[in-house]
Amino acid sequence: MERNVLGKAAWRLLPFLGLLYVIAYIDRSNVGFAKLELQAELGVSATAFTLGQVFFFTAYAIFEVPSNLMLHRVGAHRWIARILVTWGLVTVATALVETTWQFYLARFALGAAEAGFFPGVLYYLSRWFPGSHRGRAIGAFMLAAPVSFIIGNPLMGALMDLDGTWGLDGWQWVFLATGIPAVLVAPLVLTLLPAGPEQARWLAPDEKNWLTGVLAAEQAEAGAQPHHTLSVLKDRRVLTAAVFFLAFPLSTYGLSFWLPTIIDGFGDLTATQVGFVSAVPYVCVAVGLVVVPRLVARHDTPYLWIAAMLALTIAGFTVAALFGSPIVQMLGLCAAAVGGYAAQPAFWALIPRFLTGAAAAAGIAAVNAVGNLGGGFGPLGIAAVVDSTGSALTGLMFLLAVAVLGLLAVPLLRRALTPRASVPTSPRPERQTV
Repeated sequence: MERNVLGKAAWRLLPFLGLLYVIAYIDRSNVGFAKLELQAELGVSATAFTLGQVFFFTAYAIFEVPSNLMLHRVGAHRWIARILVTWGLVTVATALVETTWQFYLARFALGAAEAGFFPGVLYYLSRWFPGSHRGRAIGAFMLAAPVSFIIGNPLMGALMDLDGTWGLDGWQWVFLATGIPAVLVAPLVLTLLPAGPEQARWLAPDEKNWLTGVLAAEQAEAGAQPHHTLSVLKDRRVLTAAVFFLAFPLSTYGLSFWLPTIIDGFGDLTATQVGFVSAVPYVCVAVGLVVVPRLVARHDTPYLWIAAMLALTIAGFTVAALFGSPIVQMLGLCAAAVGGYAAQPAFWALIPRFLTGAAAAAGIAAVNAVGNLGGGFGPLGIAAVVDSTGSALTGLMFLLAVAVLGLLAVPLLRRALTPRASVPTSPRPERQTV
């Protein structure tokens, strides 16, 4: 029963959710390629241009929790379809920006439109996959991130080479071509994503009963949940996880945003060639997202693997920043990318161990919201270093420092999220009366 039900759920849900994540990641990262032309057209410094990422992730953080609570209320399929339509339209509209503040406004609007998608999917998966399978399901879903770079980076490089076609600049082609698919795929969400196991027409009645029973037992094991959903934002475990998670978006978004610029410095490469070369680290990430979650599930050692992946990130950034050979630098960037992504499924599988229902929707969104502020400040930190040194590679030292802090914080995360065993107390002796 377990193999049949979860196998059906995996094949029915994960490929389509992965497709949506590919579109989301391309829409989020396309600005890294547009930067090659748009920064010069706007006439701003690297730091000023990268401030657009701060606007994106600030809006993302503000609207993350409300969006996920709305998803819990109206149904994942309806709300995810709304998210797709709005972020697709905003991405297309970004091709029309002419001033720096219009660019900032477009990035803020995109963050507001996309808020709730990733944590919404994580919450949705928690309603389908028990804890022992959740990490692998999240890992399979997150495979879409490297796939988006493997497909999207060469695509965006080719779009940049369309500069001048039909009177449009290359960066305009990037935003137009990457925004339209989100709008077109939105109607499919309403038909292909059931609201929950009870509404899945491809599950037999006994399969629905088994799955809902297993998930209900896990929910009971998680214990009492907050009476008021927003009170979860004060939970020490949620706050600790949110601050810890900063290390991952800081490193992964910082790397993805600056990777085309770093590779462009390797030599005389066309935009298409830069796109193909920048896809190489994400081939390695795809392998890591398949292998590491399986190892975590087999040995139930999430904290060990989180620490190991952060150590790999540190080693990768160190090699990329200190060595001058492009080949050695690429090996370092590959290692850093694998470490930054492969640890995340193990991390996200920890949250539903103590939060369920609406509390889980709010908690996951809060952790993702706070953590993803690093997605804006990571590229900005690199930009500040690059503007002062003139070298994109020296900016990697900022990401290296972030990974070191993350590794040092793993024991604190484990202490905060591990339930404390209650210590039995001896009965007090009765007082003797004379």
